[in-house]
Amino acid sequence: MTMPLPAVFEPSREVPVVDAADVVVCGSGPAGIAAALAAARTGARTTLIETHGCLGGVWTSGMLSWIIDAADKPGIMREIIAELDRRGARATRVPGGRDFTYDVEQMKLLLERLALQAGVRVRLHTRVVATAREGRRLRAVFTESKSGREAWAGKVFVDATGDGDLSALAGCGFDLGRPGSGECQPMSLLALITGLEADAIAEFIGGGLYEPKQRLFAEFKRAGVTPSYTAPILFRIYDDLFAFIGNHEYGVSALDAGEITAATLRARAEVHSLVDALRALGGPWGRMRIVATADQIGVREGRRIHGLYTVGEADLVAGARHEDAVCRANFGIDVHSTNKSRGGSYEPANRTRTQPYDIPLRALIARDMDNLLLAGRCISGDFLAHSSYRVTGTAVALGQGAGAAAALAALTDTPPAEVPWPKVREALDRIEARGV
Repeated sequence: MTMPLPAVFEPSREVPVVDAADVVVCGSGPAGIAAALAAARTGARTTLIETHGCLGGVWTSGMLSWIIDAADKPGIMREIIAELDRRGARATRVPGGRDFTYDVEQMKLLLERLALQAGVRVRLHTRVVATAREGRRLRAVFTESKSGREAWAGKVFVDATGDGDLSALAGCGFDLGRPGSGECQPMSLLALITGLEADAIAEFIGGGLYEPKQRLFAEFKRAGVTPSYTAPILFRIYDDLFAFIGNHEYGVSALDAGEITAATLRARAEVHSLVDALRALGGPWGRMRIVATADQIGVREGRRIHGLYTVGEADLVAGARHEDAVCRANFGIDVHSTNKSRGGSYEPANRTRTQPYDIPLRALIARDMDNLLLAGRCISGDFLAHSSYRVTGTAVALGQGAGAAAALAALTDTPPAEVPWPKVREALDRIEARGV
C-alpha cells in the first residue's frame, strides 16, 4: 500500500496581472454585488470576482429565495425591489411585510444587468486563493480558474466572501463561532419545489410566522419522517413554485471543504427523502416534485473579521446610534441551535429584547490592513450581533457602504479609515437618491 506524501512542493512561478482596478470586490453575494455597484457608481474602476457561475451568492447559487430586513434599506436594495416588481418576480408574505420571496432566475438576470450597466468588470468561475501584500497594504489577489493562476491588482479591496476568506488570506485577525466553544450555527440546503397549489396548502406556507412551520413539521411527522430542522419552511414564490428549507447540518465548519462537502451530500439526501415522504401522503402533496437543489449549501456563520469597531449585543439592546452609520438594522437576534443535542431549532437568546440599531462604517474597515473593507456577514461583530446583521437585506446596505467608501479611498489615494465621513455620506446620498 502506497502511503501519502506528507507534503509536496510547488515550484515558484511568475503570475500574470490580468487586471488593475481601483476597487476589487471578492464575492458577489448580496453584499458583494452592492459593493461593486456602489464603487462603480461612485466613479471607481471596479472588478468583481465570483467563485460560482452567477452573481448573487446565497440569493442565486444558494437559492435562498427569501430576503429579510429589506423594506427600509434605501438605494441599491430599493432599486432591486423595484426591478423585481417590474418583472413580476416578487411575492410578499403579508401586506406591508418587511420580508419577501423572489424568483431566483430573474434575480440572476437582474444582477448581471445592473453590474454590466454600471461598468463593473465581472469574472465568474474564479476563486481567490492568496494575496500579495506590502506591509499593511494589499497589492493584489491571486485566483485560480480555467485560465490558471492569475493576479488582480487594486488600490482598495472589499471582502464580501461571506466567510471572510480574503481577509484571512491577508492575515487579518478574526473570531469564529460561539465564544469559548467555537460552535457555529448549522447550515441548510435550499430547494425549489413545484407540483403544489398555494390555496391547497395555505396553512403550511410560512416565512417569519411560526405556526405554519409547526403545522408543516407535524405533517412531516404524519408522513413518517422527522426533519433535522424542527421548524421547516415553505416559501411561496408563485402559486405553483415554492422554496423549501427542511434541514440543519450541525457542527460543520465553514472553513473546511471536506466538512462542507459531507454536509452538502447529507443535506441533499435529506431534502429528497422529506419531499418523497410528503408526496407519498397524496392529497395536496401528491404531485410535489423538486425542481432543483442549491449549488451551495446555505452557510449561516463563518469568520467575523476584526474591524475598527465591533458591533455587539449591547448595540442591539440599546438601539445604538452612530454618526458614521451606513445601515440601520431591524432584525433581532436569531441564533439557530448550535448543538443538536440541546434540542429545538432556536436558542433562548432569541428572546432578548432588541431595538433597531446602527452599524457604523468603522465595523466595515479591517483593523489589520489599511486598504481592506468588509461587507456582509464577515464584518466586525460578536456572536449574537452577527445572528442579527447576517440577513441579506442588511448585507446589501453594508455592501453599499463599503463600496462607496472603497471608491473614495481609491480615487483619493487615502486609507478608508481616513476618508472623511461627510464625503462617504454624500456618496451614499447620491446612490440612495437613484434607488428612490
